[in-house]
Amino acid sequence: MMNLRFWRGWGLGRRMAFITMLPVVFLFTSFVWYSWYAHRAQVAEELAERGRILARALAETSEYNVISGNLSDLRLTINGLVQSDSSIYRVDVIDASDRAAVRVVSESATDAQPHYYEAPIRKQVVWINLFSDNGTPHVSASSISRPPTLTTEVVGWVRVTMSPTNLMAKQTARFRIELSITALALAVSGVLAWVLARSLTVPLREAISALREIRGGNYRVQLPVRTGGEVGELQGSIGEMSLALDEAKRDLENKVAERTRDLLASRNEALRADADKRKLIQKVNSIIEDERKTIAVEIHDELNASLIAARLEAQAIGMLAAKAPPGPELEEIRRKSEAITKLALDLYANGRRLVRRLRPEVLDMLGLHGAVEEMVRHYDSSSGCRFDLDSEGDFARLPNELAISAYRIVQEALSNVMKHSGARSAHVTLLLDEDKGMLRIRVVDDGVGFDTASASEGIGIIGMRERVYVLHGAIEVRSSPGDGTVVAIALPLEAPTTVS
Repeated sequence: MMNLRFWRGWGLGRRMAFITMLPVVFLFTSFVWYSWYAHRAQVAEELAERGRILARALAETSEYNVISGNLSDLRLTINGLVQSDSSIYRVDVIDASDRAAVRVVSESATDAQPHYYEAPIRKQVVWINLFSDNGTPHVSASSISRPPTLTTEVVGWVRVTMSPTNLMAKQTARFRIELSITALALAVSGVLAWVLARSLTVPLREAISALREIRGGNYRVQLPVRTGGEVGELQGSIGEMSLALDEAKRDLENKVAERTRDLLASRNEALRADADKRKLIQKVNSIIEDERKTIAVEIHDELNASLIAARLEAQAIGMLAAKAPPGPELEEIRRKSEAITKLALDLYANGRRLVRRLRPEVLDMLGLHGAVEEMVRHYDSSSGCRFDLDSEGDFARLPNELAISAYRIVQEALSNVMKHSGARSAHVTLLLDEDKGMLRIRVVDDGVGFDTASASEGIGIIGMRERVYVLHGAIEVRSSPGDGTVVAIALPLEAPTTVS
């Protein structure tokens, strides 16, 4: 298939004119070529016919002159013939010995055909026998009427060379007239093709212009139908489409405006609900911390005091048993006293650990830095993962609520490292950026990581995120499979107060 690259950049009018003129130009070219060929063939046929006739006529009339040797009269005759007919280039009379007896060349002819036309000059001899076979003359009429004997002898040739100049000039003049007429017809066809193409392209340009206005957003386009057929139907369809699009645009704008109002109302409602949720979470966290503090105080003041008392009583029973006379019952009492003492010590230690989890004492005594340091030390000593802490700043002046929230966030992050990461080491960074009024927390581990785009967030991350958002902070979790996890948190130092 032809790859018509030049066709791609053409407009419709140019294509229509090309399609219309292509067969016309082909017919014009074919006609011109055939006309020129016909004229040349006509000249060749006419010259051939004239040459044969002239050669034959001269051969028949020059017999006597050639035989008698009277060549001057023959030359005059041939010269007059050559001068009267401009299509004759040269006439040669050749005798029997193949020598040129007469040669006459035209003065007006300029070129000659490469071949000549030849006719033989024949001498006819009539033999009449007046005697019979026995030598007596014929006397009867029947004998005299006997046909004579004819013999023919070639005594020379006439060669005529023709010149196509004059005939070709005439045929060329006729060809030019024909060419002018056909060229005029071709020009008229071109103008007609241009007019017809324009009658098609002008409505199409108007339709394209209307479509561009519609594409630009102007749907109220006035496109009158100026022609019939498919182009007229296209113009009418564009006008109907314009009206339909304008109506659809107005309906869509109304729906969009209505939907926008609904979305704004829903957004405001969602923001209010989100704010209420954050306030509720803040209040719940505050209540939980207060309840933890209360429970920790009760465990420390009441339960631990009772455990100390039970331990002292058990020790007293053991001391009394040591003073009594020995016996199997006293030995059993002493063992029970030691078991009660050990159990009281274990319960006391568990209570201390529970108190630290509920409300670290160092958080009140040493602030956020001491509490996180103790937490990191505890995780480092109780697991196969290495934990370390890097801090910068004075954390003792942090607000109580901010310190507790930061402590819980670090606690949840380290718990996630222990449960899910499979890390060999983890690093905690605390930075108090007083210039920007931010507390920055960063927890990095070298564990298995996870795909943040496909994996759903766990309860731990959700809890950290909600605590951060309650304090109007920002949290970023970066991780990929095999590259560990980074949790970066920024909390403003001016944390909102608890809503009662």
